[in-house]
Amino acid sequence: MYQLISYIKFLFHATNQHGVHSPFIYDFVTKCLYDKGKYKAYEKLKVYRNNLKHSNKTLQVNDLGEGSKVLHATKRSVKKMINTSSSSKKESQLIYKTARYFNSKAILELGTSLGMGAYALALSNNESKVTTIEGCPNTSNFTKKQFKTLNIHNTTFLTGDFTTIIPRLKDESFDVIFFDGHHNKAATIQYFESLLTKANNETVFIFDDMYWSKGMTEAWHYIKNHIAVTVTVDCFHLGFVFFRKEQAKEHFKIRV
Repeated sequence: MYQLISYIKFLFHATNQHGVHSPFIYDFVTKCLYDKGKYKAYEKLKVYRNNLKHSNKTLQVNDLGEGSKVLHATKRSVKKMINTSSSSKKESQLIYKTARYFNSKAILELGTSLGMGAYALALSNNESKVTTIEGCPNTSNFTKKQFKTLNIHNTTFLTGDFTTIIPRLKDESFDVIFFDGHHNKAATIQYFESLLTKANNETVFIFDDMYWSKGMTEAWHYIKNHIAVTVTVDCFHLGFVFFRKEQAKEHFKIRV
């Protein structure tokens, strides 16, 4: 119910490119978010999703985050997880387009799950290096095997608690950081602040499920108002955060 009410409110305030005056964000909306190109990667993402939907595999899940609103058992079927705990078709395509648009090379993902987000990021650029972190060893190992079958070799899988893994990251900065795990206000803010040192002027942070709960929405408002953040684009299911010092501080709600 909270998500439904939040979505209705979002629709009342959201706009399209005509409500955007910043040239940078206008281009981002029209050339990236509204890009209608038929990319080969979309078919690959579709095939992978369909394979997972027809999988008979069951995983013993150790969920370090807030868990699923639908799946409560620790033993979960892959076919159910793909429908409830992974990036949707639309989200995967938006993630792919964003990483492709910014020609991102160094990419980090928090929350691998079944790899829909990581796969989209890996396909965005042949020269990219994707690092994805998953708290559950069984889920991480399963997805790692899928990527081996898919011949995806530009992705590194790290397993463990985010607070333990993040300080060990060797990259000085990332072009894209996708936050898709531990749907909790305090944890989301903690990871955001701990990864600010990994952001440069061109970095984009992508947040998933900002309206998953009241706490997550509060975390999103905190992030928007942070002194390091200049521009945000709220697409309801995904939020984009920019740190460009040449930009005036603005916040946009865009329908996609």
